Amino acid sequence: MTPASRPLPLWLALLVAVLAGPMLDAGFPGQDLWPLTLAGVAMVLIALRGQSVLRGLLLGFIAGVAFYLLQISWAAEYLGPVPWLALTVTESLFWSGFGVLTALAYRFVPAVWPGRWGRLVVTPLVVAGLWVAREELSGAWPYGGFSWGRVAMSQSMSPFAPIVSWGGMAALSFALVAIVAVIVSLTAERSRLLPATGAVVATTTMLLLVPVFPVESTGTFRIGAVQGNGPAGYFSERSRGDLLAAQLAASAPLRDADVDAVIWPENASEFDPLSSAEEDARLTAIAAWLGAPLTLGTITERDGLFYNSTLAIDPAAGVLDVYDKKHPVPFGEYVPDRQFWEKLAPDLIGLIQREYVPGQRDGVLRLGAMVAGSAICFDITDDRVMRSLIADGAEIILAQSNNADFGRTDESVQQLAIARLRAIELGRTVVNISTVGTSAIIAPDGATVAQLEPFTAGVMVADVTTTRDVTPAARWGGSFALVISIWPLMVLAAAATASVGLRRSRRPFRARDR
Repeated sequence: MTPASRPLPLWLALLVAVLAGPMLDAGFPGQDLWPLTLAGVAMVLIALRGQSVLRGLLLGFIAGVAFYLLQISWAAEYLGPVPWLALTVTESLFWSGFGVLTALAYRFVPAVWPGRWGRLVVTPLVVAGLWVAREELSGAWPYGGFSWGRVAMSQSMSPFAPIVSWGGMAALSFALVAIVAVIVSLTAERSRLLPATGAVVATTTMLLLVPVFPVESTGTFRIGAVQGNGPAGYFSERSRGDLLAAQLAASAPLRDADVDAVIWPENASEFDPLSSAEEDARLTAIAAWLGAPLTLGTITERDGLFYNSTLAIDPAAGVLDVYDKKHPVPFGEYVPDRQFWEKLAPDLIGLIQREYVPGQRDGVLRLGAMVAGSAICFDITDDRVMRSLIADGAEIILAQSNNADFGRTDESVQQLAIARLRAIELGRTVVNISTVGTSAIIAPDGATVAQLEPFTAGVMVADVTTTRDVTPAARWGGSFALVISIWPLMVLAAAATASVGLRRSRRPFRARDR
């Protein structure tokens, strides 16, 4: 057995896998120590190198649990520990699959591509691709997937963040995991490390020098975004009209601000202007009072179906357009396969009464002279939804959310980090506006234009740039992710087949083989 394939003892590998979880999580907000996520990736790979399939299954699962118990601890704030633990276990099953495939990669790929080239280049690239394949699969399935916790999402404040503008989240995750995987393989080598180490340093330096893809501004637009700090939680005590009243009170300074549009968050109002002429007139009067087009989030009902919607309201003409959230949160905003899950946890599932339907409308809303793309809360994590906004002509992104159910946990700052990466990736100003925070306006290069303190009522007013340019990530990011995810599986399958063939060809000749 070569040094590059010698595994850790199981007890030590388990310890490393457990400790990898907190290390991975430390790179995300709120600790925001982005290099530690890369160290966590290294620990996962060190634990898996040279292990058997069954041990890879176990170690991958343990690392996933150790990570997600911390990463999504905020989930327990909403409906208690059961959803938190269930989501942790579900996501960790994907890590188990990664553990199995990575263990196979470390075994088969060097056997088919022997020598330092196979160990230091081909194998790390395959492992990095498998990591991204896990992220992509868990972000799409089941029930639309859960994209939280991708390596790329820990890098919103790192010098590697500009890479997302060229290749998207998948490209950033792949590049960083590949570098880490090469370094892990290098540490196992006993001699002649300088050429390979120099190549790693050169590659890392080149990635650090990657600029944000340049987009040309088509103009500026004066935005007023309002964080009302109303009682917006699912279980908050409130009377009908309290949410709207909080938003109105916080918006008062905008009457003298001469803005081109006013942006309110998800769940900013309890009233559905599509339900009656009276409600339409109520919100139209508010837009007229503010003296600008208004976007706000509310629940709408059409043909007996409920939608989590954003509405564009003109001060003179009323409701002009509606966007319905395309990615409602499973077990939060609706219950998939309700009859099945209700039998398992009737009291918990019974808390979720209203079933939101995934929207089918495009996500662009016209606000005066500007075309805005609307992403409601969890939409911001969905690559397909976000790229579709650019394809439909969005010149700016409105990321409207309601984080009240997660209190003062890290959820809102994690979501803001994703919004910051989306601004860089798509080349658009992102107005990340929440009922209670964390709210901020982010420029296309990732810089913070304005920000509000959480759980305070306030207004952000800023002149933001608009653009119609399309970044490489927005145009080809889906294709990049597909290629990055599929090719390592193909290489691994070919390596496993070739390795089995090589073993058979090396068996001693025996009479019964004839």
